[in-house]
Amino acid sequence: MLVLGDAHASEPDRRETLLELYRAVDPAAVLQLGDLEYYDLPAPTWFVAGNNEDLDVIEALRAGEEPPEADGVHLLASTVADVDGLRVAGLSGNYAPTKYDCPRDKLEADRRRHFTREDVERAAELDDVDVLLTHEAPTGLLSYGYDPGCEHVDALLEALSPSLCLVGHHERHREAEIAGVDVVSLAPAWERYYTLEGDVDEGGLRLEGHDHAFGPDASD
Repeated sequence: MLVLGDAHASEPDRRETLLELYRAVDPAAVLQLGDLEYYDLPAPTWFVAGNNEDLDVIEALRAGEEPPEADGVHLLASTVADVDGLRVAGLSGNYAPTKYDCPRDKLEADRRRHFTREDVERAAELDDVDVLLTHEAPTGLLSYGYDPGCEHVDALLEALSPSLCLVGHHERHREAEIAGVDVVSLAPAWERYYTLEGDVDEGGLRLEGHDHAFGPDASD
């Protein structure tokens, strides 16, 4: 399975890098961690919305619609899906303290990018989750001289106890064990792609990072 961090594919060069990864890896399924920004993709893709998206497309996907510009993508918004033998759940959006207690249907314009208390509570009720996707990080994973993590993601780790949690937004690779869960912050898609293999019950899951040379933003 192909796994990708932030893509920011509304930018033409980064969109071409994203599509070249799909062509090169030719995956049967893809997991993506938000800030996708382009939704007409050549392989089935399950993703969480980030804080930079076409929010009209995201809201249509939340409502169960299939907009023509979003062919082959599946939004994980406090929902779970069976993907290549794994139960994959996702919490879409980023955290804003002033909007957390708002009803989702009261969020307007670009504030629709945030998750709310009801989103977190609905996600916490999901069953048998193997992999959790979030755009926000839990606490204890990253540091900028302060911890940018979100305690509501911590609560989800404790409630769901997935085997693996994958994180976007911060665009740097970091790993930690938090609340007994292996948590990985992913590098962006223009620097690295990842593959996920294995079985939860037989040997565990193996996430492997791969540098690539696609596009002008690629690492040396």
